[in-house]
Amino acid sequence: MGIYDFKVKTNRGEEKSLADYKGKVLLIVNTASKCGFTPQFEGLQKLYDQYKDKGLEILGFPCNQFAEQDPGNADEIQTFCRLNYGVKFQIFEKGDVRGDNAQPLFKYLTEQKGFKGFNEKHPIAAPLMKALKENFPEYLEGDGIKWNFTKFLIDRKGNVIERFEPTTEPADIAPAIEKLL
Repeated sequence: MGIYDFKVKTNRGEEKSLADYKGKVLLIVNTASKCGFTPQFEGLQKLYDQYKDKGLEILGFPCNQFAEQDPGNADEIQTFCRLNYGVKFQIFEKGDVRGDNAQPLFKYLTEQKGFKGFNEKHPIAAPLMKALKENFPEYLEGDGIKWNFTKFLIDRKGNVIERFEPTTEPADIAPAIEKLL
């Protein structure tokens, strides 16, 4: 099984095959509207604006699994992203990204690229680790997604190339994207 074998639902509930993205570089991100990392929407949109004509697609997957930081419905999430951050890349249906109820796509992604740790220099890294240890210690086990705005970079052939944790800013991913374009 590969990335192009997955079908996902858009924020309008329409089924979409990831095979539709063959030949594109993909950045797949689990997102949230009320998170300390939410301002990364702005950086993601900048990446999209900069590289979409060269073959980059950003796919956002809202998730309310981490401290209920994306409680809105599809319309509310889409409106929030568009009005506050100018998001034009595709936002998909909200769903879980870790655990037994995780979307199959995210189970696959975390099997392909495991957790390598947070960037400890990021200003939110220490508070995030503290919150995880105190409130969600099970999230620190294994390779599952640890928090919102975990990003997976996929090459034009559908290979999962890299995983970037929430403590990696979108601008810092640009060199890796450029290598694949």
